[in-house]
Amino acid sequence: FQSYVNFSFQPPAFLMIGIPGMEAFNGWISIPFFSMYTVALTGNCLILLAVRRTPSLHQPMYYFLSMLALTDVGLTLSTLPTTLAVLWFDHRLIGFNACLVQMFFLHSFSVVESSVLLAMSFDRFVAISNPLHYAAVLTNNVIIRIGMAIVARATVSLFPVPFLLKRLNFCPGKILLSHSFCFHADVMKQACADITVNIFYGLYVVLSTVGVDSLLIIMSYTLILHTVMGLASPRERLRTLNTCVSHILAVLVFYIPVIGVSMIHRFGRQLPHIVHALVACVYLVIPPVLNPIIYSVKSKPIKKAMLKVLRAKGQG
Repeated sequence: FQSYVNFSFQPPAFLMIGIPGMEAFNGWISIPFFSMYTVALTGNCLILLAVRRTPSLHQPMYYFLSMLALTDVGLTLSTLPTTLAVLWFDHRLIGFNACLVQMFFLHSFSVVESSVLLAMSFDRFVAISNPLHYAAVLTNNVIIRIGMAIVARATVSLFPVPFLLKRLNFCPGKILLSHSFCFHADVMKQACADITVNIFYGLYVVLSTVGVDSLLIIMSYTLILHTVMGLASPRERLRTLNTCVSHILAVLVFYIPVIGVSMIHRFGRQLPHIVHALVACVYLVIPPVLNPIIYSVKSKPIKKAMLKVLRAKGQG
């Protein structure tokens, strides 16, 4: 019994390492991180304002883009407080329950982003394959239901994860996390207990959400390409495919880092900790930064509406 008391407990807090081996350069490292967080929040909020204030953008495609922007804001805010606290103030402690809450929202927003990208691929499929019925299929009520289903799916999928971690026993002492935020695989590995259930449930969540979404997105674009190849004019084919470029880039920006994180956590345990930390940062920070840039560059209506919002703010 005494052995159990000494070696099995729930930690009051975790100690976040941040970027291992780079602690002396935290001040310099904070500059690009703060810049990326600023770009992510500013860009995505501009998209939300542009869609809201521009009646011509009140269409299904731009409603889904607003969902993506809102998700990116949530994903950014999930990691910003702890990351900047580590880099600016060397504040590395995070309470056990606070860690689980951050982890829940972090992974939930990732699942939501994957689901929104799938919804956007469905939007492109309907717009290209059945343009005459586009407005009838994707009504405002349908879009609202899709949004609610996306949030419900992420919540239900991730809800058991914190409780599965709370049931575990952790070893005494300072428990070190490899990142400046709470990542499920990182927290799970700190337990001094059998984590088989956690591993299998985590794998189930990844496969049933991001895995299924990626397959359905590939299927959507296979059908889209089949429709496009049936068009007589090469110019018409190019014009039609051009409407998908922004979404394809957003898919690549999200899924390539996701695959990288999954592969490294499962097969790259021998890699230096700094590699794990940097890949996780790319996975969580880069998509919210790049998505507004991609859509502002590739979508003329969005670019025009964003510039209009900026000019209005400048005059105000």
